[in-house]
Amino acid sequence: MLFLNTKSLRNKIYTLFIFIPLLLISDQLRAQETKLLILGDSLSAAYGLKQEQGWVSLLQDAWQNQDIKVINAAISGETTDGALARLPRLLEQHSPTHIFVELGGNDGLQGHPINKMRDNLEKIIQLSHKSAVKVILQQMQIPTNYGKRYTSMFTDTYTNLASEYDLILLPFFLQNIALDKNLMQRDGIHPTAEAQVLIAQEMQKTLGEIILP
Repeated sequence: MLFLNTKSLRNKIYTLFIFIPLLLISDQLRAQETKLLILGDSLSAAYGLKQEQGWVSLLQDAWQNQDIKVINAAISGETTDGALARLPRLLEQHSPTHIFVELGGNDGLQGHPINKMRDNLEKIIQLSHKSAVKVILQQMQIPTNYGKRYTSMFTDTYTNLASEYDLILLPFFLQNIALDKNLMQRDGIHPTAEAQVLIAQEMQKTLGEIILP
């Protein structure tokens, strides 16, 4: 009887020696997977278009043969307040390796205090860094009719945060597209389906240089 128990114990130990390394390999593979979280507003949420026409979806299609998962957490009308409130759950749910922050446009258009917007963006950066997520910040722009002082403070927020936290600051992806009326929807704010293709191509290049091994 003792022999049978000993044999059974040996079999269990043998199984563990095989199973545990497999678990470790699986965990390592999951850790190596690149996950890019897009935290943005309508400019990244394919406003006025089908989701598959948006630049984020097109970017994922372009990277389908790469070990990269793109998670689109952009919401039309999103402000830095709303994104900050959603971020902890997004980090827990998706465990991204990188986060692309495309926020602040609605704060500016709604005339929100610049100091409040900056504080929200800073907390987004800090929360991401606390979870070991690399932050990629996009420079945002608003119309100049908001006044020179407000517009200047708005623009400087991004350059200052990028400098303070040593972040990669990407130029506003509509800075050239917005000048071509044929690439903008009737509201003059959101890019057309044709423009989404151009944005996806540019982001594939700029983001690819940052996150691809």
